[in-house]
Parts: sequence; structure tokens; C-alpha cells
Amino acid sequence: MEENFKMIAKTFFGFEEILVKELQMLGAQEVEAGVRMVSFKGDKGFMYKANLSLRTALKILKPIYHFRATNEDSLYKGIYSLNWSKYMNPDQTFVIDSTVHSDRFNHSEFVSQKCKDAIVDQFRQKAGQRPSVDKTRPDLRINIHIHNDQVSVALDTSGSSLHQRGYRTATNIAPINEVLAAGILLLSGWEGQGDFLDPMCGSGTFLAEAAMIACNIPANINRKEFAFEKWADWDNDLFDTIVESSLKKVREFRYTIVGYDKAPSAIMKAKDNIRNANLEDYITIEGRNFFDTKKENQGPLHMVFNPPYDERLDIQMEHFYTDIGDTLKKSYPNTNAWFITANMEALKFVGLKPSRKIKLFNGSLEARLVKYEMYAGSKRTKFQTENQ
Repeated sequence: MEENFKMIAKTFFGFEEILVKELQMLGAQEVEAGVRMVSFKGDKGFMYKANLSLRTALKILKPIYHFRATNEDSLYKGIYSLNWSKYMNPDQTFVIDSTVHSDRFNHSEFVSQKCKDAIVDQFRQKAGQRPSVDKTRPDLRINIHIHNDQVSVALDTSGSSLHQRGYRTATNIAPINEVLAAGILLLSGWEGQGDFLDPMCGSGTFLAEAAMIACNIPANINRKEFAFEKWADWDNDLFDTIVESSLKKVREFRYTIVGYDKAPSAIMKAKDNIRNANLEDYITIEGRNFFDTKKENQGPLHMVFNPPYDERLDIQMEHFYTDIGDTLKKSYPNTNAWFITANMEALKFVGLKPSRKIKLFNGSLEARLVKYEMYAGSKRTKFQTENQ
């Protein structure tokens, strides 16, 4: 039996509790939420499964060492004291990513350089040759986190950020991050139990993530590689077994997932991305202006979208957000409409009272995920009917 070890899943602010649920459902042990991260325990197979399946994780780190450092000399000695030949050979490449919150160390590049020197010097002394640094495709990615005088050393099991699912090759201006899109969908309660619409679908990220959630398709099934595939203990057969087991849990989806966009270029890119994700059977994309549309089915509709709020986009925000509110009010009864925006002023022009407001970040921009419940008939009528 493989031994369990501690891991850390990094995520966006506001997604910690969703990630906790994801990990618990996957079978993780000792799951604990932090800030922009969740710690948990599992074995090597679970490390593979977490990278393959988690929708709201940006990276999975495997902590290997913790020590105290008060200056650059003690930092160097702490890193040097670890036996790095357990993790790589001198003919392999590595890179160090550092995050620093400390008065003693105030520059992450300096920390990375000092740690690199310690690793290289150890190999040079023990083996007579040294590993090289490769910033693009290293064999080993090392994560250094310093808080005050506490240094945590971890191996990055993922490699490039897990938002890089592998299906999105074409993007528009200000595309939404795949992990952010998946987290928004899960926050909105989307589980695939009805029809779905993204009325401003851009390059199709919400559509792809919505289909994968609805069908229980592993989030990173289309990804080309993970960092752990270059490790000395890489078990290809175990990984194949986990992929096969995950794909057996894919479920049928009996509703519709539709995307609109008025830009022909966006439609073309979205179709390419959906094809890359092998999701064409589940998703329909149409060249339409949301403001000229109306709800096309009788049942409840789940709507999630990312309207423009960036200064790079040439639109009149006041009129645009007024049109969003008017279209929802007049044309989309029996709809739960969710969207994210970082333009707090523009929100005021929607003209509807949101039933929920959730603080999130889109990159460095503070944003709000808002929910508008559009009833069939008036709200009063709905409550009267329910209470009869």
C-alpha cells in the first residue's frame, strides 16, 4: 500500500469551500480549508486523481520540508540540508517558484536564486556535475513559500497551472480563466439538472466547463502533461487505471447547453475549442445578439455569463448593463441568471435587485458574482401559487 502524504491545492479567493467539497467527494482525507488553498492527504494515486479531476484547483503541491530561516545564510543552509538526489538527477532540469511574505526576505527572485545556488552546489559537491535551470519545461518544479521566518519547500505536482485544460487554443479579448469559470458554475449551483445558456459565450469556456460538470467528465482529461510524469517514481500504469476509472463515471446529459455571441470571430473560436474538448455532442453555439433573443423553452433555465467590463472593450457600459436587465426582465422568465463583473458602477444600471452577491477576483480585479432570479409572472404571483 502506498503511504498517504500531505498535499496542498491552490485556488482562487472565494473557492475554498467548493474545493473542500470536491476533494471530499474524490475521497481525500484530513481536508482543511485555508486562504486560497486547501490542505489534504492522499497517496500517489490520489495525487494523480486530484490533478486529473479537480475543477477549482490551480495547482497541487506536495510539501517535502519545513524549516526556519532568519537570513540568507540560514535559507541557503536549510535548502542545502535537504537530499535533492531523492528528487532529481544532476542531468535533469529544474526551476524554483518563490512566494515571499516576510520582513527578512523581501524579493522572491533573490530567494529563488539563493535556493537555486544551494541545490546546484550540493550536486556539484556530491556528483561533480550540476542540474540546469529551465524556466519553460523543467523536469522538476520546486515551490518555496516564506512567511516571516518559516520556509516551506514543496514539489509542484501539476506543472503549468491547472486552468490550462488543453482544449482552449483560441481566445478573445479578456477570456475567463477555466478554473474561475468552473468555480463560478459550481457556486451558481450548476449540476446539469436542466437547460443552460451562456448568452455572451466568447471563446466558449463556460460552455465547455458546464458540459464537463454536467457529464462528470474529468476537468483535465484533455491536458497534455502533468509535472509528476517526469518524476522518478512516475507510475504510468497507475495513472492509466485512474483515467479509465474516472471515465467510467461519466454520465448522460439530457438537456441543452447553448451559447450565443454576436461576433462571428467569437463563434468560430468557441466552436474550435468545443471541438478540441470533444464536447460537440452536448453544446450548440449560435451567432445571436442576446438583446434580440428570448427564452426558447418552457422549463427552468440556468444562465451564466461574463459580460464586458474591461476598458479595452469599446462599449457604453451604462446602456449595455441597462440592456442586460431589460432583456432578462422582458424575455427570460423562469431563469436563474448569474454573471460576473468587476465594474461595480455598471451593475447599478441593470435595474434589478440581485438575490445574491459573491466577492471574487478576476485576475487582480475585485469582482462580484451576482444572481438574478427571473420568475414566470411576478414574484408575488410565484409566492401566491406556492402557498396555495
